[in-house]
Amino acid sequence: MPTTLSKQELQQRILALLTSVAPDIDPAGVDPAQEFRDQFDFDSMDRLHFAVAICKEFAIDIPEQDYPQLGALGRTCDYVARLLQAH
Repeated sequence: MPTTLSKQELQQRILALLTSVAPDIDPAGVDPAQEFRDQFDFDSMDRLHFAVAICKEFAIDIPEQDYPQLGALGRTCDYVARLLQAH
């Protein structure tokens, strides 16, 4: 997996994963700074499926204690970028 994704490319791929987990989400309306649960009906099971999708897509491991890092688009992108750089 290339670790040289631009921030925009990474965000687009993560948004695609988000909408694959929760297809009712309009990716154009996602506020990167706001918690998913505050923007739409995104519960703990959605977050689990989202984490698994990210792990598969980017071939990385996300420990369960880090799942709160996946609560908003901006934080998720920053977290995944750090993992990819360390990978």
